[in-house]
Amino acid sequence: MPHEVLILTAAQCRAARALIEWSVDDLSQSSKVDSKTIEDFELRYRAPSDNDKRRIRVALEEGGVIFIPENGGGAGVRLKFSRREVRAINRWEGEGGTVGEDDVT
Repeated sequence: MPHEVLILTAAQCRAARALIEWSVDDLSQSSKVDSKTIEDFELRYRAPSDNDKRRIRVALEEGGVIFIPENGGGAGVRLKFSRREVRAINRWEGEGGTVGEDDVT
């Protein structure tokens, strides 16, 4: 299998977060990538590892964005769902309370 090329720019990361109304902390929790790493990436201070970049992108895609490849018009992002659907999904994710330990063995 050829090496996967993962494209995620700092601008795409910032735009994706804005579209789904996530803070850096929201993205950090969802991607399991340290918030400082995300902040440094978005400010173009330091690029994250390929693994961190992959986890950030997957989290944002699961959050409701689609990454648009550069196809003559420039790379970008757009919502997978409408803004209303994204807000509803974000509300639903908090329902059900705190996750607890299962007694199932």
